[in-house]
Amino acid sequence: MKNNFIKQTTTYIAAIAVTLGAVSCSKLDEQVYGSKSVASASTGSSTADLNSVYGQLNQLSGQYGWHALQVHSTDELLGPTRGTDWDDFGTWRKIHLHATDGAHNQIYDTWNGLNSALFQATLVAEKSTGAAQAEGKFLRAFFATQVMDIYGQVPYRAAADGPDKIPAVKTRSEAFDWIMKDVDDAIAALPNFGTGSDMHKANKQAAQFLKARLLLNKAVYKADPKAPTTFTFAPADMDQVVTLVNAIEASGKFALSTGYWDNFKWDNYQKSTELILSRASNGPGNKTQTGGNTGVTWATGMGTHYNQAFSGWNGFTTTADFYNSFADGDQRKTAELAGATEVHGFTAGFMAGQQYKYVDGKKVEVKDRSGGKLVFTPDVSLFFSTESKGIRTNKYPLKGDQLGFNEENEFVIFRYADALLMKAEALLRTSKAADALVIVNNIRKRAGTTALTAVTLNDLIAERGRELYLEGSRRTDLIRFGKYNDPVNERPLKSDAFRVVYPIPNQAVSSNPNLKQNFGY
Repeated sequence: MKNNFIKQTTTYIAAIAVTLGAVSCSKLDEQVYGSKSVASASTGSSTADLNSVYGQLNQLSGQYGWHALQVHSTDELLGPTRGTDWDDFGTWRKIHLHATDGAHNQIYDTWNGLNSALFQATLVAEKSTGAAQAEGKFLRAFFATQVMDIYGQVPYRAAADGPDKIPAVKTRSEAFDWIMKDVDDAIAALPNFGTGSDMHKANKQAAQFLKARLLLNKAVYKADPKAPTTFTFAPADMDQVVTLVNAIEASGKFALSTGYWDNFKWDNYQKSTELILSRASNGPGNKTQTGGNTGVTWATGMGTHYNQAFSGWNGFTTTADFYNSFADGDQRKTAELAGATEVHGFTAGFMAGQQYKYVDGKKVEVKDRSGGKLVFTPDVSLFFSTESKGIRTNKYPLKGDQLGFNEENEFVIFRYADALLMKAEALLRTSKAADALVIVNNIRKRAGTTALTAVTLNDLIAERGRELYLEGSRRTDLIRFGKYNDPVNERPLKSDAFRVVYPIPNQAVSSNPNLKQNFGY
């Protein structure tokens, strides 16, 4: 069996990426993962195409690249090698071990994808007017935030620059200030959610959410690169976070969904009351959106076994400690969903223990490839695991009759519960623990778990993990709480502090003299 691996080949010249090509084998192909093509921002083109920029959001949805860098580096997910499967030259293992360098394939490909999106957004932000410009500024701020967060430096090439102009490079601190200007402009100009915009387009509440997230992490982004884990959270910044989330609440457009899984299952675009920004999938019942569709089949298939109802590629697992951080009965841990579980056997959340599927309406045990019972166990090795080792994740549950590549689930980018938890954190950091506790307990109540009697910062980062796992914020959260470098399952030693940012790809450093490799690499 060949390794399940996508390899992208890109060339980065003057901070403009060309088309990413995909090479895949076995079950992991472009239909499973989603298109790996990134629209080229070539040196000969200066067209401001808003739809193309929206299409760049699709690169967030997939097991490779941005998502992998944000979750495999934490306690949420790891990619164990199973015999000859999933070794992939160590690409997943190095992320989890905090052992990447400037030659790492996903570091390179993600840099190219995000910077291509950033340049395309710049064309819209600087060449358009009116509503399109406001959307362009929001999207530029969004993509610049990803580059700043992951790499600590942001290349910038103005729309009016000639093709031979070498991009300037903004430090993390400079990039933060630049991004905040775009966000403020977007907040002032964008329409309210549901008034000329929806969760598929830039809207005022999405911009407010982005600004709140930026301010919550301001201490991180303003930190000395040589002392990257020394943070001071200014009360004025925390007060602004509260004000911004209050504005989102006051819009009257959002509320905690009645059920947690309404935010992720096949009809989340109809049932969720939390989606502030999302990407529609390609299912027949879903609505259209600007910039083309994306899919979430990968979120199921990356963990499911070959013999389960949806034959996945038996890859990634959560860590035992992360799984054990959920109390039994917490709906976020595991839940049976009507219209799905009794059809294909999958539970939402995590899949642990004996696995089942339905054959001709009858519940039967799933077998492994040798004919034994397929039992997912928490013990898993990053370097060697059998096919049943590791508890699997199912964050985007598929409908019973959608076990192919026709799913309807929206991929979540910004969600209301996250905004509330940001507010709770800001309150807690300004000694308003009682108010923070009310928010946290409302979220826990929705999950069907017991209320806390008090809340600390350690409680809050744990609650963010349980509420927001696999939504792409765990790495950033752990850094902000000073826990990112701590040992986790399958990474027994504390990693170096400089690992809070990834290295700049070697090819990028070679092609742009304004880029300097990050401290420590």
